[in-house]
This record gives sequence, C-alpha cells and structure tokens, in this order.
Amino acid sequence: MKLFIVVRKDLTQSQQLVQSGHVIAEFLLTKPDSKWKNKTLVILGLNNLDELNKLIFKLDQMGIKWVGFKEPYIDNELTAIACDEDESIFSGMELL
Repeated sequence: MKLFIVVRKDLTQSQQLVQSGHVIAEFLLTKPDSKWKNKTLVILGLNNLDELNKLIFKLDQMGIKWVGFKEPYIDNELTAIACDEDESIFSGMELL
C-alpha cells in the first residue's frame, strides 16, 4: 500500500517539507484504520492551489477519499493532501 502526498510547489521547499509532514500527521489522525503501514511514501507536486483543487475535484468525482491540511499561517489555505487509494490518478505527476 502506498501513501500519496500532493503538495503545492508555489511554496518554498522548506514549506513543502513541513506541509507534507502536517498532512501525513493529519492522515494518520483521520484514518487510523488505513491499510498504509509506513511502507511506500510518494510525494508529488502540483504548481499551485488551483491545480490542487482540480485534483481534489477529480478525486471527489471518482469517490476517492483524501485528507487535506490547511495551514493557519498561510491564510488557512489548503497546502497538501494525502491519499492511499487508486494510484492511477497520480501517474504522470511530478515526484518531489
């Protein structure tokens, strides 16, 4: 089982790292029954919030569950999401 993290690339590299950590923690708090058991972790990047929202729309349309993190210090904007289902939607996305 893989855990996919998608983070915004319009953030600094340091922020991308921190936001990835936040969304992993949020995922573990929200989905303690997940099949992901600290095995494969895939971190991907999208250019900005608009692209992240488009991905979320696709995930929602496909009925794929995801967990997000909104950063209080960045106007409570969504900065990253985590998903452990259906890896095909993530194919072709840029690895970070």
